[in-house]
Amino acid sequence: MLQANTLSTLSAENMRKAKQLGFSDSQISQHLADDVSETDVRAKRKSLDVVPSVKQIDTLAAEYPAQTNYLYCTYHGMEDDVEKGVGGGTLVLGNGAYRIGSSVEFDWCAVSAVRTLRDLGHRAIM
Repeated sequence: MLQANTLSTLSAENMRKAKQLGFSDSQISQHLADDVSETDVRAKRKSLDVVPSVKQIDTLAAEYPAQTNYLYCTYHGMEDDVEKGVGGGTLVLGNGAYRIGSSVEFDWCAVSAVRTLRDLGHRAIM
């Protein structure tokens, strides 16, 4: 699918399929017939409008309508489940998977950081 293409001949359909299969932009660049960088592939992907959709996790198993703050990105969707915000914001990242004894401390630190940022008038997400 990729090896027979150069960056200029790579179609939106093949780019989307590669992303749906889990290929990173770097991996796509390594499998193309021409010598291109990850940055080149990213620019081409965006110009083809191959971007991930933001989806919400349904925490109620579709029994009731659910509005959750649990989101994920996927190349298997065609539209976002949530409205994109305008302007910048601050993203508070965690340290990986929760483990016994660490989740409470992380939750307190992350929630406190987000609350402080919001109190200061900044947009913040965790």
